[in-house]
Amino acid sequence: MTASPGGSPFDLITIGRIGVDLYPLQDGVGLEDVETFGKYLGGSATNVAIAGARHGLRSAVITATGDDPFGRYAHRELRRLGVDDRFVATIGDLRTPVTFCEIFPPDDFPLYFYRDPIAPDLAITDQDLDLAAIGQARIFWSTVTGLSREPSRAAHHVAWQSRGRAPLTVLDLDYRPMFWSSPEEATAETGRALERVTIAVGNREECAIAVGETSPHRAADALLERGVELAVVKQGPRGVLAKTREGIVEVPAHPVRVVNGLGAGDGFGGALCYGLRQGWPLERTLRFANIAGAIVATRRECSTAMPTTEEVTTVMEELDRVDARGH
Repeated sequence: MTASPGGSPFDLITIGRIGVDLYPLQDGVGLEDVETFGKYLGGSATNVAIAGARHGLRSAVITATGDDPFGRYAHRELRRLGVDDRFVATIGDLRTPVTFCEIFPPDDFPLYFYRDPIAPDLAITDQDLDLAAIGQARIFWSTVTGLSREPSRAAHHVAWQSRGRAPLTVLDLDYRPMFWSSPEEATAETGRALERVTIAVGNREECAIAVGETSPHRAADALLERGVELAVVKQGPRGVLAKTREGIVEVPAHPVRVVNGLGAGDGFGGALCYGLRQGWPLERTLRFANIAGAIVATRRECSTAMPTTEEVTTVMEELDRVDARGH
């Protein structure tokens, strides 16, 4: 792919997973007892691009599908949801992945990935990259999963090299053990990646793989020591902590009744990108991202659950009014 984007650069380009989520429409039962499923576009990097588009960012995703009905569905849904699909390759001898989950609220959502022998999104090469578009993108978002197999791993490093560790080059520490031969391999490859990026985002378990620390403060310090400029550690019901070399920001969680927690991190990520792109103070950006992720957790699906900017700001304003009354 060599076509550069027309007009202004993309606000957000993500690279990574795409697939079809088949989520049960019954809660509290195993897959063997589920009777009906909903079909949704999925994949972490894809969801982040969609979340960014919901906030008005000009978004695109670098990924690949099979030449099959689910691949055609993925292209159609991307366009419908406002994400440019020009960088989505088609690999004819592979199948578009399918992912099932089980829903046991509030905190148990097992995932079952069907990505064998290899998912198309892990088969992308540097020939699938528009390096000019990547270099010009205001934000470039990648995930640790994309490093789990070649040739995707090498393609990621070519993409990062084209940016030269530019500002707003983000690594989502999204670690899923089923994609790796060992935790040690994941740690080694994440370490190499951290030398290429300027922002790292992950939960405590993902930080343990990345830098060997689960304490939020120590994990953030370790990420900064690797050269990133902003370390964001998500703590679930304990909120989120972010550190730069200038200071620390901590934001409490926004409590909600959880329906499905699987897309919350991606909703957080897209909203984080929006706040960073707007140049907001870090505290406001994290509040906005926290609430966006919480809203997604109240909905069954992931991609189409991503909130609009108005939905998030309405909640923020209501919380501010409640806080003002309390004082």
